[in-house]
Amino acid sequence: MKDASHDIKTGTLADTFAERLIAWQAEHGRHDLPWQNTRDAYRIWLSEIMLQQTQVATVIPYYGRFLERFPDVAALASAPQDDVMALWSGLGYYSRARNLHRCAQVVVAEHGGRFPSDPQTLATLPGIGRSTAAAIAAFAYDAHAAILDGNVKRVLARVFGIEGFPGTPKIEREMWALAESLLPTSGLPAYTQGMMDLGATLCGRGKPRCGECPFDGDCVAHSTGRERTLPTAKPKKAQPERYVDVLVIRAGERVLFERRPDSGIWGGLWSLPELTPPTDARDADDAVLRQRLTGHAAALGAKLGPVQSVMPLHGLTHVFTHFKLHLRPWLVTLSVSSTPTLADDANRAWLDGAGVAAAGLPSPIRKIADALCLNTSGDGQLSLPA
Repeated sequence: MKDASHDIKTGTLADTFAERLIAWQAEHGRHDLPWQNTRDAYRIWLSEIMLQQTQVATVIPYYGRFLERFPDVAALASAPQDDVMALWSGLGYYSRARNLHRCAQVVVAEHGGRFPSDPQTLATLPGIGRSTAAAIAAFAYDAHAAILDGNVKRVLARVFGIEGFPGTPKIEREMWALAESLLPTSGLPAYTQGMMDLGATLCGRGKPRCGECPFDGDCVAHSTGRERTLPTAKPKKAQPERYVDVLVIRAGERVLFERRPDSGIWGGLWSLPELTPPTDARDADDAVLRQRLTGHAAALGAKLGPVQSVMPLHGLTHVFTHFKLHLRPWLVTLSVSSTPTLADDANRAWLDGAGVAAAGLPSPIRKIADALCLNTSGDGQLSLPA
């Protein structure tokens, strides 16, 4: 394949890198994503936060729904956290949503509702790191700042033959220095987008499309047959596994939910009560569960009333970045005609079907809730959707 970027061959690779990348991006890069073709820092910031560790195709519908509900930073800053978490539900990495909300509030309170143009100032805001700050500043304000996300690290490691795991401080410092040295004097938005596009479309993890790359003739990894080994992979460790029993406590048509603490997994989302301490990897039997349920109900400060039935549901496994979580849900049906009073109604609530649909729930908890409503099998057990 021949295009404009291949005609720029004078000088060293470092001297021509930016010009070749910009020429390639103009001809082959992405130009019609919902957050492109704008200088609105709010929209750019929102997309950059959503795109952290998340694929473009996954982000697009969430991005549209967020803008419809929160068209500007002031609208987001003034919204209840529950509304923000509900819209984010399913996108994962929920600390991003909490930081997104806090960041909007800081921008309104301390910056007059306008995102700062200086990358270093941007990087002091909640949830915005050095690379994200550079991307926002480059796209919104033409700032002369380098990005270094996972895609860019992969491109630099392959093209320039950088050995070593990019997550180590030494290699990361080396990559930051290289990324800054390659910046052009003008055309920062196109250059920044080009770095993102190259890593996301051609220089992917699994099967890089080297024949279409503007640097195919200069890439160290390609010329030495190391496309699959660069960048150096993170040393593998055994993935920890955790087992948690969750309670689907049902009174009539409502189910008991608890808001999780802001820190930890699923922070700020609504989830099902957990038995504490959790059981180990062995299956808990019905008698043990009933005994522990009594103590858990007391801890909730709620007189749940007599238990009509206890039924184990099919479990499910959810894989996080650093561990594997095995959820074992139990359906606990109470012999009451109305929902019992709760001691802490700010962080605990009885939700009906409509309330569950509107609440911000973690994906595996929503699967359990959906199964409760939709998938009762003939043997009385609730089967979770795959």
